[in-house]
Amino acid sequence: MIRYGLLGFGHHCVERLAPAFPAASGSALAGLWRRDQEKAAANAREYSIASFATAEELCASPEIDAVFVTSPDALHLPYVLLALAHGKPVLCEKPLGMNAGEVEQMLAAAQKAGLPLGVAQNFRYNRSLDVIRAWIAEGRIGKPALAHSQFCYPAQGSPRQWIYDPALACGGPIGDVGIHCIDALRYVLDSRVSAVNTLARTDGESGPVEAYATIGLDFTDGAMGAVTVSTRGAYRSLVEVTGEMGAIVSPFGLTVEGDVDVELWLDGKVAERKTVSNADGYTRMLDSFSDWVEGRGEFRATAADGLHNQQVLDAAYASWRTGQRQTLPGK
Repeated sequence: MIRYGLLGFGHHCVERLAPAFPAASGSALAGLWRRDQEKAAANAREYSIASFATAEELCASPEIDAVFVTSPDALHLPYVLLALAHGKPVLCEKPLGMNAGEVEQMLAAAQKAGLPLGVAQNFRYNRSLDVIRAWIAEGRIGKPALAHSQFCYPAQGSPRQWIYDPALACGGPIGDVGIHCIDALRYVLDSRVSAVNTLARTDGESGPVEAYATIGLDFTDGAMGAVTVSTRGAYRSLVEVTGEMGAIVSPFGLTVEGDVDVELWLDGKVAERKTVSNADGYTRMLDSFSDWVEGRGEFRATAADGLHNQQVLDAAYASWRTGQRQTLPGK
């Protein structure tokens, strides 16, 4: 059983992460630290776990086996390095860093310490994406040609107000949910990205960060992709892949609540429909990381792979700012 300490305990932890632990077979929530000590004490009482006075105290505790960094983006680097320095494996929220240079620092520290470092790309543990990935690998739609993922949600009134602060957030919806979409397409296609083009715009509420964006992607397997994201649209989390013989569509493929349909389209009609639940995605992610820490398997979202995602993010923002297509480094 791996005992986790969470660095940061905001809205996402309360809504998604903490509820995932009770169903886990090899992972337990053991402690937390957050800057607001009064809120931390209340959280600790609610979940019957330890509350630590400082981040370093949590990382140093013998009662904590692994650290889960759930703080705002700009704090990932110092907290990951702190946990590694105390000999703790680290699972870190996405995006892993503010830029690829930060991720390279994390990877160097993890390699030097000989410790696992993973990214909380929980959608790699969505059963809907497993179905899409399997159908593609089985050749159900032939060679993939086009891939699209869309994640929209209305951010007005969100308790995560730091996502509009460029000093704390990697960006707007590109960094917040676009990273999920990019990773989801990479996962189902089992591919990497070779080039990026971005269109984006801000609005009065988003300030200097984007509120809408469309990202064009060239994949190394020959497919072309599009990621469309907004913090102003009605909620949607589409994943679809079109191949030479058919298409796979999941209108809410990145949704973690309720049943999710995955449809195989052939000859203009639904040839097969599979309904799954992604409700256990966070739990599966936690147990997979715990297994990796204990040497019993591979984690699907290592930080080494996460470096490529961060390079895609860097390229997406560079393309928006310069208006130029960005080519990514090879393997």
